[in-house]
Amino acid sequence: MRLLVIEDNRNLVANLFAYFEARGHVLDAAPDGITGLHLALTQPYDALILDWMLPRMDGPEVLRKLRDEGDSDMPVIMLTARDELPDKLEGFRAGADDYLTKPFDLPELEVRLESLQARIQGRARSRVLEVEDLRLDLSTLEASRGEAPVHLFPAGRKLLEVLMRASPAVVTREQLERVLWGDEPPDGDMLRSHIYELRREVDGPFPVKLIQTVPRVGYRLARVAAADGR
Repeated sequence: MRLLVIEDNRNLVANLFAYFEARGHVLDAAPDGITGLHLALTQPYDALILDWMLPRMDGPEVLRKLRDEGDSDMPVIMLTARDELPDKLEGFRAGADDYLTKPFDLPELEVRLESLQARIQGRARSRVLEVEDLRLDLSTLEASRGEAPVHLFPAGRKLLEVLMRASPAVVTREQLERVLWGDEPPDGDMLRSHIYELRREVDGPFPVKLIQTVPRVGYRLARVAAADGR
């Protein structure tokens, strides 16, 4: 999933990023309501994790504007220390799909997000990722392009899943490094080596290249002319 987190608690945001990125999800974060609302209205996300008490615009107001002005049906789960029934009712009336009080367990949040996405889409969450003719089956861990199998090592499989989930958006180098090594990346540019191996398997034999380098930012997975692949 590509998730947006609107939360001003830096420690909580760091925990969310560490947990979800390690599981192949891609996250963006905003520290205040106005910035978060702008991202929610202009970028494609699978779900929104929304705090209640925020600078500049509180969570319920962000949610009302997202639903009314943005006409968005993005799944939204509110995180808050407010656990009284009137607060929960206000959150749901503002347009929340689910409500989780702090403190909470990260696996529970992940399951709630996956259930929300499946329910709102009206189908079970797909276990097969597809971009152009590239497929990754998350159940069997098998990848292919067209009719040809793509052979991947575990690190390459993790990177490919993150890039496919985010496609066509850019995934930063920091996000990819965190997926592979958490908060302690190795010395040297090991990420480039893994991307090189992944590109050799995914793009090498094919005229249409999918893995793109975004200089000084990161990588994205999307169709690109063969002459432009790097």
